[in-house]
Amino acid sequence: MDNQTISSKSLLAGSVVEERFLDLPNEESFADLFKLLNPQLVAFFRSRGCDWIAEDLAQEVMFTVYRKAGQVRDRSLFRGWVFKIARNSLSRHFSKRTREVETLDLAQVPERLVTASNPAAGTPAFEFHDWMEFLDSRERETLTLRFIEQWEYHEIAAAQAIPTGTVQWRVFRAKKKLAPHLKRAENAAVGRAA
Repeated sequence: MDNQTISSKSLLAGSVVEERFLDLPNEESFADLFKLLNPQLVAFFRSRGCDWIAEDLAQEVMFTVYRKAGQVRDRSLFRGWVFKIARNSLSRHFSKRTREVETLDLAQVPERLVTASNPAAGTPAFEFHDWMEFLDSRERETLTLRFIEQWEYHEIAAAQAIPTGTVQWRVFRAKKKLAPHLKRAENAAVGRAA
């Protein structure tokens, strides 16, 4: 058999599986459809740079196909419909990733980072004040009240006569500013320890 004959037979078998699922969407027909389309969807996502999450995205698409199969108007366009769902899923994934911002939980800064990054100082308070130089005065004041004085957000808001959301935003923005500096310091500390 030549490659064209094999390809024609697999397309025909694929069409039969798709038709069977569309005629009778149940677990058995979906399992066959899943075996047919899931590897193709995984390859689709991997070819677009989503190696580490390709299988999860493919499963998400197949779940959507299972739930919304009754919405297919033209069965001859079923495969195109499936890959449109895949493209939309990929767009949502990239959109979500662009909104993700790296922040830092100051309470989780490893003790080894504090002492290893500045052996002369060696105290968490010294390190904290050193990091604060990266922030503007309002962010410094907010972080000091939140993490040194242990005030709650609403207490800071009342003391500064600003909304609680503004306090939360200042803390978030400060953590975002500090994250790259502390990551570099942590990487350097790990490098020295190794």
